[in-house]
Amino acid sequence: MTRKVAFLFLGETLLIPHLYPIVEALTATSDVPIELWVSTSVHETLLARWTAPFPTVRIRRAPGFRAVVDDGSGRNPVLPAKMPMLLRLLPYLRRVDVVVCAEQTSLWLPRLFPMRAKFVKTSHGVGSMSARDDPRRRAAALTLVPSELERQTYLDRGFAPERFVATGYVKADFTHRTHAAPPFADTRPVVLYTPHWQQHRSSWWRWGADVVRRIVADGRYNLIFAPHQRLIEKAPEVADLMREIGDLPHVHCDIDGFAMVDGSYTGVADVYLGDTSSQVIEFLMRPRPCVFLNAGVPPGRAIRTTRCGFAGRSWTTSRMWWRCWTGRL
Repeated sequence: MTRKVAFLFLGETLLIPHLYPIVEALTATSDVPIELWVSTSVHETLLARWTAPFPTVRIRRAPGFRAVVDDGSGRNPVLPAKMPMLLRLLPYLRRVDVVVCAEQTSLWLPRLFPMRAKFVKTSHGVGSMSARDDPRRRAAALTLVPSELERQTYLDRGFAPERFVATGYVKADFTHRTHAAPPFADTRPVVLYTPHWQQHRSSWWRWGADVVRRIVADGRYNLIFAPHQRLIEKAPEVADLMREIGDLPHVHCDIDGFAMVDGSYTGVADVYLGDTSSQVIEFLMRPRPCVFLNAGVPPGRAIRTTRCGFAGRSWTTSRMWWRCWTGRL
């Protein structure tokens, strides 16, 4: 029987760069059939563009697929309800050998139902803020983590060592960036301000709007204001501020674009300004100054993100698939 691998692209677009490099690596090292299950037409359009050269890859619409107005730029869409989609997807996933996902919701399936398929969970981020004790994590046959330090945190909790592999930061191999150069007409230094969406980790509620207005008024810098995609859910005033400053020539605002999550802004900025985030690791792939706004955050929490370890572009997807195909998974 032909082996088959399924990838689940069901969540926010921010998950795509953490998962898609594994697809490309697998196509380069194996002719195994690959199915990419997508939840919206935004996911479908992006993945169809990138996978066109790969004959072994098939894009499939998950049950409950949502077609949305889409200009092809990858703006984060409103998603269908994930649990009903997963339940309807269950009969299809029972026919494959390996299922790869980048979020924990999908792990409800192996947690609750007997399945032949082995689930591989890859990290989205550097792991320092992960809910490591969530019982769904034990349902994954293999978990890919960004560093040996992060792997050890699971071993300290009693997880089996053979079920955790330190791969480095997978998103480092994502190459489909929206911007290769700063989105400004001049060469002023570029400050990227990207506040976190969780209030206890974020500078937004205490300082954010004031910080943005001060940088804008100063005039010496170009500003990319691109908060976490989910900040708007809890702080709708972010959109008001963007409308206030968005037309200025030295300001670029982004609230739902794919450039927020594909590494574009961390690649072109000169200074990172913000809170704890895996984007710090992306930014430090080319070392530049980072300024952390610890607005009520315990000292050192933001800095710990940078201590998680970074393996650059040397992560070893092949180790994962070797374990799958030799039956060790």
